[in-house]
Amino acid sequence: MIHLITGASHSGKTLFAQKLIAKYQYSCISLDLLKMGLIRSKKTNLTPMDDEEIELYMWPIIREMMKTALENHQHLIIEGCYIPFGWEEDFSKEELQQIEYHCLVMSERYIRENFNLIKDFANVIEDRQDDSWCTMESVLENHAYYYTQCRAYNYPMIFIDERYPL
Repeated sequence: MIHLITGASHSGKTLFAQKLIAKYQYSCISLDLLKMGLIRSKKTNLTPMDDEEIELYMWPIIREMMKTALENHQHLIIEGCYIPFGWEEDFSKEELQQIEYHCLVMSERYIRENFNLIKDFANVIEDRQDDSWCTMESVLENHAYYYTQCRAYNYPMIFIDERYPL
């Protein structure tokens, strides 16, 4: 089984992945760690802020890692925001039966009422060196994008509206 965990920045993807690791004892790949490894090793000239280009660059690698894990009957958690909408088109029906997709999306109300908590919990798993770019407006915009795309693709969401469920 492969669990894909995606969603907007500051939605709790890494925390959710950690909870699945504890529950299932599956291996986990952090797409942020992969991204930084590629950037720091100079395998790409992209920067941490080039999100769209990073997704295009990394998806073929991630996709083939998933296929290899499926072929070898290995369980895997992949978490990060570099999973493209339409990802399922790259897999057969049989493969899709072994993939669970989780997208974390916070409502506008939740963000507005809990923005300070969202910022406070940003470092609960990883140490964000500079989080100054994270404003209420950027979080609202990012979560609205994921909500719209999940609806357009008919993807399941873990919709966070009244309380944080994880």
